[in-house]
Amino acid sequence: MKNLKERILELKKEKNAVILAHYYQEADIQDVADYVGDSLGLSQEAMKVDADIILFAGVHFMAETAKILNPSKKVILPDLKAGCSLAESCPPEDFKKFTEAHPDHIVITYVNCSAEVKALTDIVVTSSNAVKIVESIPKDRPIIFAPDKNLGKYVMEKTGRDMLLWDGSCVVHEAFSLDKLIALYKENPDAKIIAHPESETHILKTANYIGSTAGMIDFVKKDPSNKFIVATEAGILHKMKQEVPEKILIPAPSNEDNTCACSECGYMKMNTLQKVYDCLLNETPEITVPDDIMKKALVPIERMLELSK
Repeated sequence: MKNLKERILELKKEKNAVILAHYYQEADIQDVADYVGDSLGLSQEAMKVDADIILFAGVHFMAETAKILNPSKKVILPDLKAGCSLAESCPPEDFKKFTEAHPDHIVITYVNCSAEVKALTDIVVTSSNAVKIVESIPKDRPIIFAPDKNLGKYVMEKTGRDMLLWDGSCVVHEAFSLDKLIALYKENPDAKIIAHPESETHILKTANYIGSTAGMIDFVKKDPSNKFIVATEAGILHKMKQEVPEKILIPAPSNEDNTCACSECGYMKMNTLQKVYDCLLNETPEITVPDDIMKKALVPIERMLELSK
């Protein structure tokens, strides 16, 4: 009997489908994907897709972005409940009032937000390009940055720009324990700490390198060090180990009481290999975005992709 992975690969071919997966997905899902990447890479890849169906193994806002970029294609998500604590921290109706109270501000939102919030935005950014895009804004233009206050603080520090921050955050990146991280580093003084900019400032201050998930993978490949403590969602370790099998990768410790003592996104892990198969077989759940929201949200996403070239 064929195993689940073989059946998924067959179905994919049969239905002219592609699987896009985020680095935080479980290893088995990454292994059947056509492309594994971070938010920027996945957005760029979604634009190139020459398939009838896009199965997005990630969370809801990512699948929405793929749909906005590919309105004529069917976009499916293995589990509709796979949301995002950061996106949920920015309800569209509240954000609309916030932007209307500051009409002179240019609105920049991190891609980790709903299509409705993107529709209220001037430019979308990812952690890969946020600094570059903010630096491209004229210095006399005041900026609203949402929804991630930690990424916003990091961008402010890197660019010297004063921005009005929305008070949102990611539970995964706020779960890292500074005390445990320091203790772990004392046990591994030869390790370099690498961190995602969604982490809190006190974690970022310990880091030798701060960057997006793709940036972190690139760093461990190029840096001569042999050992790294990795402060982002633990799913990234699968791809990292494939890229640098000879190096030692240690997940940064979390305050959470879970099996790996690392920080895992419960939403990302809602997708399973079985759900990927069922989703492809039945072509549901399907992601839909209202036409008016889709048109408005497309503009800031396209601006981001243009500025990222």
